Amino acid sequence: MAAMNLRLKVLLLAVAPLLLAIAAIASVVQIETEALADAETRAVLPVLESARRTELKHYVDLAMGAIEHLHDAPDQQAARAHALNILQQLDFGEDGYFYVYDQRGRNLMHPREPQLVGKDLWDMLDPQGVPTIQRLIAQAKAGGGYVEFFWNRPSTHRVERKLGYVALEPKWGWMIGTGIYLDDLDDARMRIEKAASNAISATMTIIVVIAGAAALIVAICGFALNLSTQRSAEVRMRALAHQVVLSQETERARVARELHDGVSQLLVSVKFIFESVQERVAQLRGEAPAGLAEMTDKGVTRLNEVLREVRRISHDLRPTALDDLGLKAALAQTLNEFGTRTGLQVCLKAEDNPTLPGPVATALFRVVQEALTNIERHAHASEVTVTLMSRPQALRLSITDNGRGFDPEALAALPRGGLGLTSMRERIETLGGMFFMRAGPQGTSIEIVLTAAALRA
Repeated sequence: MAAMNLRLKVLLLAVAPLLLAIAAIASVVQIETEALADAETRAVLPVLESARRTELKHYVDLAMGAIEHLHDAPDQQAARAHALNILQQLDFGEDGYFYVYDQRGRNLMHPREPQLVGKDLWDMLDPQGVPTIQRLIAQAKAGGGYVEFFWNRPSTHRVERKLGYVALEPKWGWMIGTGIYLDDLDDARMRIEKAASNAISATMTIIVVIAGAAALIVAICGFALNLSTQRSAEVRMRALAHQVVLSQETERARVARELHDGVSQLLVSVKFIFESVQERVAQLRGEAPAGLAEMTDKGVTRLNEVLREVRRISHDLRPTALDDLGLKAALAQTLNEFGTRTGLQVCLKAEDNPTLPGPVATALFRVVQEALTNIERHAHASEVTVTLMSRPQALRLSITDNGRGFDPEALAALPRGGLGLTSMRERIETLGGMFFMRAGPQGTSIEIVLTAAALRA
């Protein structure tokens, strides 16, 4: 868990700066895009408004030119009526039209609001209380120009802000004007802002995709690196564990030889001396001191017990049968001694005696030893079966008993619980084998499988 937390922290340390950098870039892009949109609005709208102003002046000039040929007509009344009819026919778009007033504020022509024709609108006020017609006429008398005012929009029937251009007709003294409603400029501003917003959204989407892909790549690389490092560490740990086991086995073999060749031989020599003393005491019969024969008998008995114990310890440390006769013979000897000592019914099922590398045979033998020790101490079993099957492609070893079983999870929760099982599992996994265990009320079963590759390791 600690290693996982460390790897997660390292991954976060790698991904977090990347995400923060991308977030900063996204913020800068958004700010710059919004600033660019504002700059575009400030740059475009004046140009657009100037174009509209020029367009309005051009329209009024065209209208003046359209009626100029009527100035010299003999019937001026008919000429004026014809001029108003011409201006009424001139329009551009739904809300683009011309209007005509005399200098006293009387409406002479209005194509969209005919009810105003002939009315005196000199005192008309807009919603802010400003006299609209007076301003238009004053601007026309001043040589013509632009005027912003509020007027009813025919297409919506709402009073809206309007930009008009007015000029004074020189022959008849009319004020002729036209205009555009300024919401067109607002629409242009909104289109620019919407385009900028869409650009920001598209850019942010691209940045998010890039950020996600980059974070995913970093995460994959981090996990791959962690996995590679973990596997490398596991290989090194297995090699170290294997070396430790080999060192332990070497030391066990050395101690076993010392016990067998040194201590055991000395004990045998002492036993021979005691047996000689025992025979001499028997020859003396009544001449020997009282109790001497009993003491020598006890000494020989104790020496035999010590000798057997030394030989047992030597065998447990490193059975000579394992090196001389192979795994099957060593298991048979160990099971026989185990059955004799514990009184349990033991059975070895082995089809043949496979030729195995020393480390493999030693690991399997130690697993059986540890399993038998656990059975003797905890299982309360009456039967133990060891099965050894060897094939060219794999080897299978199983140890089963009919004991009371145990709870592996509860055992693992104890401070030093399950060390024996952990040691067995590590021995097998170090060789590249598979270790399986099942425990229940019907007993415990341990199964080991070594593939051909593991057997050659």
